Amino acid sequence: MVKVVIADRLGKGQNVAKGVECAGGEAVVVPGMGADMRLGDVMQQEQADLGISFCGSGGAGALTAATKYGYPERHGMRSIEEGITAIEEGKTVLGFGFMDQEELGKRITEAFLKKNN
Repeated sequence: MVKVVIADRLGKGQNVAKGVECAGGEAVVVPGMGADMRLGDVMQQEQADLGISFCGSGGAGALTAATKYGYPERHGMRSIEEGITAIEEGKTVLGFGFMDQEELGKRITEAFLKKNN
């Protein structure tokens, strides 16, 4: 099973979590405002396989996780397809603009499982 940490600057991410779970993954939503900045810390605590960060620029949480823990990341993404490409290229931390969509969680999890199984 894939464990996915979801961290949104505004404390959201519940829709993405539903999609992750629909695809057979385990979702961990980081609570509270500024959650994106704690993405890497929570990924370490949870021993997660994948992290998804959301903020206005789509970069802060992903860059912080990459800098602090060395996770391969892609940031500034604005579409699900960009995220799938990043997964296919071996990225494990994905930074998006605000996109709390069930479809995003489902398709990203499916792409990760396809690549790693």
